[in-house]
Amino acid sequence: MSAEGIASKLHLSDLAPRVVQSEIRAMSVECARIGGVNLAQGVCDTEVPAVVEEAAAAAIRDGHNIYTRMDGIERLRRAIAHKLSWTHGLEADPEREVLVTTGATGALHAAAMALLNPGDEILVFEPFYGYHLMAMRSLQVVPVPVELAGPEGTLDIDAVRAVITPKTRAMLVNTPSNPSGKVFTRAEIEALAKIAQEFDLFVFTDEIYEHFVYGGAKHVSPAVLDGMRERTILISGFSKTFAVTGWRLGYLVADAKWLPSIAYFHDLLYICAPAPLQHGVAAGLEQLPPSFYTDLAAEYAVKREMLVDALRAAGMKPHVPEGAYYILADATDCPARRPRRRRVRCWRRPAWPRWPGRHSFRRERARICCGSASPRRPRSSKMPAAGCGRGRGFVYNRKLSCCAFVRGSYGEEKNGNGRDRRAEGYAR
Repeated sequence: MSAEGIASKLHLSDLAPRVVQSEIRAMSVECARIGGVNLAQGVCDTEVPAVVEEAAAAAIRDGHNIYTRMDGIERLRRAIAHKLSWTHGLEADPEREVLVTTGATGALHAAAMALLNPGDEILVFEPFYGYHLMAMRSLQVVPVPVELAGPEGTLDIDAVRAVITPKTRAMLVNTPSNPSGKVFTRAEIEALAKIAQEFDLFVFTDEIYEHFVYGGAKHVSPAVLDGMRERTILISGFSKTFAVTGWRLGYLVADAKWLPSIAYFHDLLYICAPAPLQHGVAAGLEQLPPSFYTDLAAEYAVKREMLVDALRAAGMKPHVPEGAYYILADATDCPARRPRRRRVRCWRRPAWPRWPGRHSFRRERARICCGSASPRRPRSSKMPAAGCGRGRGFVYNRKLSCCAFVRGSYGEEKNGNGRDRRAEGYAR
């Protein structure tokens, strides 16, 4: 075979051109370069609980540095089952129904590999978390959007019914939600549960922000509703609650008939979650009191209010979220000129993720993370504005604050280099 013939077979897969670094990660890189405060990526500036940190360090010293069982260490699985009992009223068998995973994203990917086939459709609620979308596409599962109405993200159950086809196998419910901060109400979860039962669908959940709820909002997992335990794949993790986003530790709870196959694919992809770190989060679950979680929500409520005020002062129109730690702000008036000088990038195009021929909202919305908006960092008016509006902005500790603009498309939009810009996400 000629050299030309060999070279012609060296190319990216059909999926590869659709996967690019998200703007969230790009803004994190830029923020690190200028020494700014990162309001783009979902990072936390809270301290790791001492009991978690010390138990992980002790586990390393004590030699817990080899492979674990593919479903995780027994201590952590039992701690997760106990947590679910007191937070959700949900009973799970730690030997047969709990899987420790490499982050919540790893849990979702393994579950989708085990339960969905190429060409199957899964409902996702828009605005959605980009990694959810791309995880499905990487497996050739087809995400089908259901638009949530208006800034409040109201669920239209008729819109859900309208997109269900014979190929629909599942729905993915992220509550509290990234990027909107929406907390699905009990009535909305019950309506989705009825749909799932009527059409015999799996329900994948992402509940990693379950402890980040504010005011009168209440987190409700579909798994606790009558008739939903068998079909719900409950996914959560410790990255946000214990401020260990780099540890990559999550978990999945599913009926015993599904878990072995999910665990098989997780083992194939990741072998196991980091062994000594499992001991760290297990200690946190075992020893931290309920007040830790309520105090965490209270602290982030203060951060939310502080950042909402700063965004308003910057000339933006933020929506006050009920949960998670992201704020969507109307950035319609944000100028697109010289974006690198401002350290914020704006695009004049539909901002919430959309699909070919479908435009969700004809305005720009920035997703800003409260996780690094610490009340301990005094704002200063002595630095140039980092944000939008007419020369106004917000600055923490005399450092430019970087946020990221929510936009994306499944259409044939191109960037300056002619490459496809598909719906994008940010690491969880």
